[in-house]
Amino acid sequence: MNAHQYDESKIKTLSSLEHIRKRPGMYIGRLGNGSHPDDGIYILVKEIIDNSVDEFIMGVGNRVDIDIDDTGYCRVRDYGRGIPLGKVVECVSVINTGAKYNTDVFQFSVGLNGVGTKAVNALSSRFMVCAFRDGRFKKAYFEFGNLQEEEEGKTSEKNGTLIEFHPDEELFNDYTFDRQYIRKRLWRYAYLNAGLKLYFDGECYHSENGLLDLLSDELNGNQIYDPINYADKSLEFAFTHTDDYGDSYFSFVNGTFTSEGGTHLSAFREGVLKGVNEFSGKKFTGKDVRDGIVGTLAVKVQEPVFESQTKNKLGNTEIRSWIVNVVKDAVADYMYKFPETAELILDKVQRNERVRRELQTVRREAKAKAKKVALKIPQLKDCKYHPSRKNKSEPGRENMIFITEGQSAAGSIVSARDPMTQAVFSLKGKPMNVYGQRLDLLYKNEEMYSLMQALDVEESVGTLRFDKIILATDADVDGLHIRNLLLTFFLHYFEPLIKLGYVYILETPIFRVRNTQETRYCYSDQEKIQAVKHLQGKGKVARKVEMTRFKGLGEISPKEFKQFIGPDMRLRQVSIDTLSEISRVLGFYMGKNTPERRQYIMDHLVLRPVA
Repeated sequence: MNAHQYDESKIKTLSSLEHIRKRPGMYIGRLGNGSHPDDGIYILVKEIIDNSVDEFIMGVGNRVDIDIDDTGYCRVRDYGRGIPLGKVVECVSVINTGAKYNTDVFQFSVGLNGVGTKAVNALSSRFMVCAFRDGRFKKAYFEFGNLQEEEEGKTSEKNGTLIEFHPDEELFNDYTFDRQYIRKRLWRYAYLNAGLKLYFDGECYHSENGLLDLLSDELNGNQIYDPINYADKSLEFAFTHTDDYGDSYFSFVNGTFTSEGGTHLSAFREGVLKGVNEFSGKKFTGKDVRDGIVGTLAVKVQEPVFESQTKNKLGNTEIRSWIVNVVKDAVADYMYKFPETAELILDKVQRNERVRRELQTVRREAKAKAKKVALKIPQLKDCKYHPSRKNKSEPGRENMIFITEGQSAAGSIVSARDPMTQAVFSLKGKPMNVYGQRLDLLYKNEEMYSLMQALDVEESVGTLRFDKIILATDADVDGLHIRNLLLTFFLHYFEPLIKLGYVYILETPIFRVRNTQETRYCYSDQEKIQAVKHLQGKGKVARKVEMTRFKGLGEISPKEFKQFIGPDMRLRQVSIDTLSEISRVLGFYMGKNTPERRQYIMDHLVLRPVA
């Protein structure tokens, strides 16, 4: 009999919650263990809080209490209208059930698909929902999405909804909530919903001025003029210029952060350009107007269309002209009303224009020189697979570029890499400290120009050729210095690449500990000590253990290196707490304050015994 027989017996029908458990990535994106802000456990918390915030948006309840204990058990209580008691079970367990299809009840909501709370229920080992309405309550208990028990009766509790859940540990292996991630997300809820109070870990997250407060906290005074601010029922924005390169935005749709922007953001950027040009009567380019802008934008859309369930990018095209016109009129009106601010804006735009024209000559010279040197970038060992050529049959595939220093380290990575998806860029030596340097240095410095070409970010970070930029440096003082110089390069010239999460640091083992039967690779002194104890054994006579300390990546053989850049590769994503931190941190660590920095190092120096 054919082992691959295909007949009626092979057809399966899953319940909606079974489908969520079978394919969780379709509903919450990545699973993860809590080490990344987009990991699934944070999406679960977000989905529940979103529902509570929707109540506030509809004018009912201005408080949300959030609690997460040390075991990962989560509790969210709002004081909104409460789920109608007769529909409590269905609203948390039956897909496509909910009031958010009714715009009379929820005018602006992210959860239009009726999936969010059901996904939390399906992906939790324990889930409880309790609705309080007009002196009565209805409570339901679930395990792995399956209803276990129901209760109802009288109560003295205020109206609202309480949800408690524990993420399924079989799906979210060894997960831990990073409370800093949660705090950052709660501040965003507060900024987007002026007047709402969220309580977590004894702290109240509350904003009176909305997006203006968000912009103020991000910039911490690092702006050329007081922000332009506009708000109506469906659209709010605030922006100003800084002296930094590029433009940076925090965009939201119905309270959800759209990290990849979308129609609303591109319309906003166009509206700013048209507003400045209408006031000035000139035809400035978009780059000249936007270079240096830091902006925040929040729109409310009745039926948002996102590119995925995790809602990173908005796709509604019908809102474009509306946003462009509102932003254009608001910017032009503001500039007429506040001529001093208008003068500062035009001065910044004209400076951008002068710099761009000066760079045109430098760019032409750099490109001509590069063509004479080689037809391709000499330090780049490219891969064959790039986002622009992605095959729709391979939606999960991604490519990456390793940036390393020296021929030995580059040789190990090149020999061990997957040439289809992994590229290698080898620095010739320590890169230049570019902190405080003008933009034309990128074109005058051969190494910096080659790196920019390899990444294909000369015109815009949006043309980046790779899904991940990985800094692969030795785990010694020189390697850390090179890493800091590379981070300075990205933060100074291409900060959006870090803000959007493209830059990573490769973690490679420092020690190899082995005996005749087993080899262990250790990433810290503590792991080394544990490995030595394990490999020596518990007998009266300790087994002989050989220990090697890798001084550089080039000392790791290609055969060994392959496992460190394979599926189990350890990466740390580089992130930014606030934009204002960039200038302060770079100024301290990479600026000219050598005596102050030396004193800091001496005060914080920790002497370790030699192993």
